[in-house]
Amino acid sequence: MSFNLQLSETHEMIRETARQFAKDEVAPTSIERDKSGEFPTDIVKKMGELGFLGMMVSPEWGGSGLDALSYVLAMEEISAVDAAVGVVMSVNNSLVCWGLETFANDEQKEKWLRPLATGVVHGAFCLSEPEAGSDATSQHTTAEKVDGGWVLNGTKNWITNGTTASTYLVMAQTNREMRHKGITCFIIDRNTPGFEPGLKEDKLGIRSSDTCSIGLTNVFVPDDQILGGVGMGFKIAMESLNGGRIGIAAQALGIAKGSFDAALHYSTQRKAFGKPIADLQAIQMKLADMSTRLEAARLLTYRAAYMKDQHQNYIKAAAQAKLYASKTAVHNALEAIQVHGGYGYVREYLVERYLRDAKITEIYEGTSEIQHIVIARELQKEL
Repeated sequence: MSFNLQLSETHEMIRETARQFAKDEVAPTSIERDKSGEFPTDIVKKMGELGFLGMMVSPEWGGSGLDALSYVLAMEEISAVDAAVGVVMSVNNSLVCWGLETFANDEQKEKWLRPLATGVVHGAFCLSEPEAGSDATSQHTTAEKVDGGWVLNGTKNWITNGTTASTYLVMAQTNREMRHKGITCFIIDRNTPGFEPGLKEDKLGIRSSDTCSIGLTNVFVPDDQILGGVGMGFKIAMESLNGGRIGIAAQALGIAKGSFDAALHYSTQRKAFGKPIADLQAIQMKLADMSTRLEAARLLTYRAAYMKDQHQNYIKAAAQAKLYASKTAVHNALEAIQVHGGYGYVREYLVERYLRDAKITEIYEGTSEIQHIVIARELQKEL
């Protein structure tokens, strides 16, 4: 497979726009939002106005009509400043908008996709449950057929944008005997009776991103709010996650970049033994290793986006990108703290937040262990 790394003028413009937005709009409040856990409402609204919440959606439905690589470039720059803002953008683009544009009919797209793509509202993706994390087939949320629709009961866990979204894609079991082929995806408005987001989780990292459990108690959903047809839920979820892994790889890439940039800058300012610590071999080895890992993660992530844009099978590439970029994010954040010494352990110097934010990229949208399984299965298919 050929892979052209050359960025177009449009790509360069998007990267610069995202970089400037992150600097001007995201950075000033990042420390305080991390402390308070306050959702970045105004920032998300501005992202919507810039077209960052529906980047890959066709202009026909209010989106920016851009490619996956453009999305990765923007995600990297925003996440390099604040990964909590990046994940709001990632879920809306990769999981919610993509799922709706790919599987919804025109009436559903007009009603549900357009507001999401234009940033009027943002969405959430509800797959995980208390007993269905990595094993997404074990859905305990049920949907019972009634006249004109379905009644849902159950609990969803670890829902990003859970307390602030307006539109939710919810997976539920409509035929338990058919196991994963009996899972259906429902489009649900947050104001539906019986649909109750819980309290926001007090998390280690990405603290201003809201995560919660959601309770569904006799939630009635009409037939016209089924996405893709009865029994299509597992397929929708897995295909959405394949693309979502590119977004999380880009988020991890941003964290790795932010960590490296902070370490490099600090090492040129901090002096020890009469010279900048950047001149010390021990620090040089760390910086060289961080930059090499960063570039490798970037190439894997850009390659996965490129393959998606070329309509190639990108499942393995996306899993490889997420696996390696998330590992690089954690590594670079740890090394950035070490380069900063004691200063790296306090909030003022930011790098401790990079470490707290990095860890989740090894867990959500498929743990690192699951990525190994996905990659191995795809390798076997290539024999």
